[in-house]
Amino acid sequence: MPGHSSNGNGNGLPATIVATATAVPPHVITADDVKAHIQSIFHLEGSRLDGMFSIVENSHIKKRHTIFPLEYTVQPRALTQTSLEYQEHAIRLGRQVAEDCLARAKMQPEDIDWIITVSCTGYMIPSLDAYLIESMGFRRDVRRLPITELGCAAGASALARAHDFLQAGPNRNILVISVELPSLTFQRRNFTPANLISSILFGDGAGAVILTSDERSGCPRVVGAEPFLMPNSLDAMGFDLKDEGFHIVLSKDVPELLRGGIRGVVEKFLGRFHLGTSDLAAYLLHPGGRKLLDYMETELGICRCETQPSWDILSEYGNLSSASVLFVLHEWITKQKVESGKYGMMAAFGPGFTTEMLLMRWA
Repeated sequence: MPGHSSNGNGNGLPATIVATATAVPPHVITADDVKAHIQSIFHLEGSRLDGMFSIVENSHIKKRHTIFPLEYTVQPRALTQTSLEYQEHAIRLGRQVAEDCLARAKMQPEDIDWIITVSCTGYMIPSLDAYLIESMGFRRDVRRLPITELGCAAGASALARAHDFLQAGPNRNILVISVELPSLTFQRRNFTPANLISSILFGDGAGAVILTSDERSGCPRVVGAEPFLMPNSLDAMGFDLKDEGFHIVLSKDVPELLRGGIRGVVEKFLGRFHLGTSDLAAYLLHPGGRKLLDYMETELGICRCETQPSWDILSEYGNLSSASVLFVLHEWITKQKVESGKYGMMAAFGPGFTTEMLLMRWA
């Protein structure tokens, strides 16, 4: 269980979420598309094919978005080619979601003091923020923090770092952008269970959030944040970079890591604020998969009605890696009603096996 953390404890300046935005590419892969093509792509037969059909049917994922049509997505390509494709589409989606988020916040690019960019499904130097400064008109002295290697937890980690930065002084605006293109990591010749599962689970998309040190009525404020690295879990999740590109590492035991441990981690975190799970009105859980959400509900003793936005994102978009929790946050802010003064908790999970938790309070 986690000990005392020096992370923000909610006694500093506000870290108010004033706008969110999401964006997805135009191509769609449905559950029926997967079932129609999975045998020809992976040459599965008999019980293995039946097993994959069962996983598709029970995944709770109706559709996902990809930057390319299915026929091109599944073609083997050199790492050089997929890297070029990643750069082109990461810049395009990153700009799209940043422009939308700025418009929703009624801000201009020059109003932004920090840009935090997040991705684990590709690699580019200069980082995404540099391209957006050139094309969108952000200030030349804007602070920049690119985050990689935190996987699906990184969207929540970026919000946690934004909270930390806003404790340093007033009149600061931070733009968080997550762009994930996991379809580019698809490996047609990899027949491991992890690769087969990932071909069903992950979708492409981008999310953005603007946080400010101003108080805003009706907006959630980040009160505090804390990570926790599960013991003996380094091999549970990640990527191996090989000649053909990214090869996913995804242990079937990932959901099991939550059993018996996550409740104590959450209770310790909430206890720092003299709160318990019964005090929360909103659960913003990373929709990493059906089992993960099921186990979180069981371990925390919460019902589907308290996590429905996470299920909705899983159904309509699949697992968007680090962007997933930003999609869930957008869902809560745009479609749900949380009473003033009520608390919510965001939790995302990534390689390590890492849990990143944030406590929010609605103004």
